[in-house]
Amino acid sequence: MKILLRLFTVIHGLMAALFTLAALVLVGIAARIGLTVLSSHWDEASALIIIEAVGVLAGAVVAMQIAETIIEEEVIREADVSAPTRVRRFLSRFLVVVVVALAIEGLVATFKALHQDPSQLWFASALIASTALLLASWGLFVYLNRSAEELEPEAMAEAKREDKKI
Repeated sequence: MKILLRLFTVIHGLMAALFTLAALVLVGIAARIGLTVLSSHWDEASALIIIEAVGVLAGAVVAMQIAETIIEEEVIREADVSAPTRVRRFLSRFLVVVVVALAIEGLVATFKALHQDPSQLWFASALIASTALLLASWGLFVYLNRSAEELEPEAMAEAKREDKKI
């Protein structure tokens, strides 16, 4: 069984490395887009291109944060995501990045729709509304999960002790 658990740790490390690679590629793409705009005329089209680059960077942040979460939770801590405290902390780390990235993408989509194709504004507003719903759902989850955490305070204490590993 220990060999199988070690294999899972190695696989998680590989996944984190691939997420990191994806993030670096996205940063490179965003930088290339930005350099292209810097060497051209600065006009409304350039602004839209830069806004698109911001969207690509948001994707890079998500990929990098996922890699960091995997490394910290699955490789360094070798945490078992089953206790309410651990689930809340793990999901919160992931969802904060996803919500921010989706909000940025919603803004990018709104700017693009306003300047290129106003008929796409409905899709941008649906993305923003979905992001708001996700944020509200996450808040409800955290609220409801706190009562479960109060039933096992030792899990919170253990999670805080594990934080010292990082």
